[in-house]
Amino acid sequence: MSDESESLPAGWEKRTSRSTGQSYYLNQHTKESQWDVPTEPAKPSSGNKSGPEKVQCSHLLVKHAGSRRPSSWKSEEITRSKEEAIKMLQGFRDQITSGKASFAELASTESDCSSAKRGGDLGLFGRNAMQKPFEEASFALKVGELSGIVDTDSGVHIIMRTA
Repeated sequence: MSDESESLPAGWEKRTSRSTGQSYYLNQHTKESQWDVPTEPAKPSSGNKSGPEKVQCSHLLVKHAGSRRPSSWKSEEITRSKEEAIKMLQGFRDQITSGKASFAELASTESDCSSAKRGGDLGLFGRNAMQKPFEEASFALKVGELSGIVDTDSGVHIIMRTA
């Protein structure tokens, strides 16, 4: 069997060692590697190594015309393009990182989510409670860290992990 025809189970990536030139396999969930060809889909690590069971985050959502529900508490019909939404969100992120505005202030006035009334706070949530890209970004953040732009069916977000 040639290397090109090798079909790996889900969640694994084949890499080449820089020191030995040998192939190894990386579990994309845990970032752990092994020399043996995997025979089962990669599993997230169990126990405390996989991080907290729940996180608390705030977010600022900007919807666009292609969003799952292109309306919000601010606007009955949202017609902006996804590119415009991303540009707006980049501007909000810049204001937050430069200290010109706080996350909660901007989320309260600019977010298209009803969580705006709580400064964007979504409360505690566990895995499988949010859309996958949002969940993955939320659990990857450290407490106090601000995400880059996260794209979901709801629109584009920036997320701040608060607990």
